[in-house]
Amino acid sequence: MSLQTTYDSDNIFAKIIRGEMPKVAVYEDDTTLAFMDVFPQSEGHTLVISKTASSVNLLDMPADALADVMATAQKVARAINRGLKPDGIRLVQFNGAPAGQTVFHTHVHLIPMWEDRPLGRHASDMAPVEELEATAEKIRHEL
Repeated sequence: MSLQTTYDSDNIFAKIIRGEMPKVAVYEDDTTLAFMDVFPQSEGHTLVISKTASSVNLLDMPADALADVMATAQKVARAINRGLKPDGIRLVQFNGAPAGQTVFHTHVHLIPMWEDRPLGRHASDMAPVEELEATAEKIRHEL
């Protein structure tokens, strides 16, 4: 999918926002949602999305929605830092399939990094829900 792709309101993240698909939520407010990535690259891999912007990527996202997503990303990253104590946190945002985007609803990845742990592949191995929930609780506890 190119950068000029039209937004599909049946994408997985839109379904999560509407409550049609399950999620392991970390944080939610009126405009944003942070939830565990079911295909995590590391423990605590969290996604942050806008609940109000129907945007495919950074290029078509309204600036106010982007500001809300980034504010939530910072808030959740701080909680990840306190709750999981990683050595670093990678913030990633893909735009278009050639860049690695697999869900065409603008989103930000927060990926905790540890010096002694290898990073998993993007969108490869599904984690057990129980494991995601336990990690999410550690993060939620720090919000």
